[in-house]
Amino acid sequence: MSDETRSAGLDAVAEGPRPAAASRTPPEGEEPDPVGHPSVEALPERFGDAVLYHRVYAGDQHVVWIDPARNVEILGWLRDDPEQHYDMLSDVTGIDYGHGRPVEVVYQLFSTRYLRKLRVRCALPLDALEIDSVYDLWKSANWLEREVFDLFGVTFRGHPDLRRILMPHDYAEGHPLRKDFPLRGRFTRAEQTRRALAQEVEHYYFDEEIRLGGEPQELYPVEPGTLPPAQPEQAAEEAES
Repeated sequence: MSDETRSAGLDAVAEGPRPAAASRTPPEGEEPDPVGHPSVEALPERFGDAVLYHRVYAGDQHVVWIDPARNVEILGWLRDDPEQHYDMLSDVTGIDYGHGRPVEVVYQLFSTRYLRKLRVRCALPLDALEIDSVYDLWKSANWLEREVFDLFGVTFRGHPDLRRILMPHDYAEGHPLRKDFPLRGRFTRAEQTRRALAQEVEHYYFDEEIRLGGEPQELYPVEPGTLPPAQPEQAAEEAES
């Protein structure tokens, strides 16, 4: 690689992320025929205009967009109706297309009874990034919604413990998976380093976790090429056997 090419590449990194291409949603083109997926057929009949769009991706992944104001109602029906029975929520994630387009919350559902999958999406305007939590429908939504809150800035109303899960609880640079998030963060490297060096153990652990942690684990020196000595509990078990 020439010095000129290398310099151009580093300049692109320093500039940070570029705006995303034009949003892919709402989806363009003709709506595909829903026949062949019972849930896609039943949803408009049950909820009418609250079902906004339907598309198929990767050959067999049916995706429906719904009114975010009715997400718990619609998702609850998909879970509880015996003809749907989506008893498994395998993922909740977010999508930001940039260009001021809505941030989408995406639910990946699976029915273990019918071996059927369905993806449901809700588009939220940037000035109203809030939606009801589905924790009461699927407990697996707990940490998944926290991740979307942490990385995209979406608030899940009614969540029992909505706080950051990947970034520190007092992280002040925003939401790292948003398109407007700078490549190197919002603070200078010097400020990021200063904050990292100033952190205490309480920064990552709550007082109760520290109290329950007990004494530090004792380390046993091991000579190269030898096995570590048996710890007292292990030695007692071996003596009894």
